[in-house]
Amino acid sequence: MTTRSRIRRIFVGIAAVSALLAALPRASAQARVIEVTADSDSRYKIAGQRTPEITVKAGEQVLLRVTAHKAKSWNRDGSIHGFTLLRAKDRTKVDGWNLLFKPGKQEFLLTVPNEPGAYEVVCTVICSEDHEGMHMKFTVLP
Repeated sequence: MTTRSRIRRIFVGIAAVSALLAALPRASAQARVIEVTADSDSRYKIAGQRTPEITVKAGEQVLLRVTAHKAKSWNRDGSIHGFTLLRAKDRTKVDGWNLLFKPGKQEFLLTVPNEPGAYEVVCTVICSEDHEGMHMKFTVLP
């Protein structure tokens, strides 16, 4: 093999790798990261906030990074907490925001609703006798 053909192969390989990298999804790199703990005391927690609350922009992509700790009970499928987004005005569910958490860390790439307003996050797994207190405010700005 000549030096010229080796160089050509190297450039072809570099081009192929570049094309592959360009094709990878970039949404998670552009998404805003929101870290939440679904805790063993049946409460959502966000570091630095006494009362957890999420404020986002309409249509924004977010990477919800969750650490879930088991409370006193869980679902048969192993889910220990849930995270469902409801419209505050009529308590209807927002499509794509009905999440179930297993123990440990997990991530969800989500798109914020396009409709600005007040929402509420509720746990959908009966995680303990304090389950009804597992909720938080979620505000979507224009």
